[in-house]
Amino acid sequence: VHGSIIISDMTNISITSYSAICNLGSNINEILKNALEGNSGCFTKDDTKIKGKSFFFGEVKTSLPEISQEDYNTRTNRLLLHCCEQIKPELHRIIEKYGKDRIGVVIGTTDTGVEEFEKSKNIKHTEISNPAEFLHKHLELESYYCGVSTACTSGTKAFSTAVNLLQNGVCDAVIAGSTDGLSKTPIFGFHSLEVLSFDISNPFSKNRDGINIGEGAALFILEKDTKDGFKILAIGETSDAYHSATPAPEGIEASRAIEQALEKANLKPEDIDYINMHGTGTVSNDIMEANAIYRIFKDKTPCSTTKSLTGHCLGASAGVETAICLAVMDKNLNPEGYLPPHVFDGQYDEQLPLIRLVKKHGTDREKHGSIKNVMCNSFGFGGSNAVIIIGR
Repeated sequence: VHGSIIISDMTNISITSYSAICNLGSNINEILKNALEGNSGCFTKDDTKIKGKSFFFGEVKTSLPEISQEDYNTRTNRLLLHCCEQIKPELHRIIEKYGKDRIGVVIGTTDTGVEEFEKSKNIKHTEISNPAEFLHKHLELESYYCGVSTACTSGTKAFSTAVNLLQNGVCDAVIAGSTDGLSKTPIFGFHSLEVLSFDISNPFSKNRDGINIGEGAALFILEKDTKDGFKILAIGETSDAYHSATPAPEGIEASRAIEQALEKANLKPEDIDYINMHGTGTVSNDIMEANAIYRIFKDKTPCSTTKSLTGHCLGASAGVETAICLAVMDKNLNPEGYLPPHVFDGQYDEQLPLIRLVKKHGTDREKHGSIKNVMCNSFGFGGSNAVIIIGR
């Protein structure tokens, strides 16, 4: 059912601190450096996860902090705790400013601790709320917390929930984020769907054949009515109602999510300086996303996907990619205003409408600090579409 677009002012909500971890690095500085260089050499080739078959995984090699409580001792939570420790001073700041009873926690995930559950049989490891509950207890907070699991849009949906908590006065600050560790369940699942690539993913190429699975986490502090940080200008959300595991090829509802976000933010397509695409490298996703982007932006707006560098981090993907977008806009981290290049074999699928992919070397790397508004796309199983626009 196509309803009217609700205009909602989000410009009073800011991301005042953020952190991330993935195969590209243990902090946002390392991640951004490798992303801007288009470094696709951070994958791990592994033939042990599916016997007799070798695949590339975006595996985190960083040593992660231990968790003593058995209910929360999962890889997803250790990734999250690593991000938490990176912004510890800012977390202490908001606790002192707002109080423990006014700070919410919203964490997106898809796997939570299903890998550990296979051995532990601890039902807590399977609960989608487990990462949010862990962080809530770790910081000794006393307000609202919840988990969000909407497939690959989970990270953006966590932002949406956090924004609602702030706008409705439930919280004065929200710690939002997403996390997922490598797990056999999705690895075998995507392999059964025949969308795991035997090579590094090749998005929007005529030779694309699927995804790489990655892992990671990202954490953000959201506050309202502050001049600090980056503004969440809008979030657009729609549903396909087309197929449980395949997006509608025309990308109509994906386009509507983009249009909804632009209208909420009171922006025109030409106001967006960069789009971080969902860009999984599957045949069906790239058809849908190319159609959705071309319908609105034609070939004018620079686009790239970072999944050919990080792999698909599933429930953590939108969080990691939003963190990359923030770092791209951050003049302290990226003073020249460079964009993450679109890394593929250069053989664009001519059956797709032509969108403007960021080149690894060339004019797209010469924006020199003009990046003011970025868009991050997320599209998930079940026809879940979510788009976030962030402004500097």
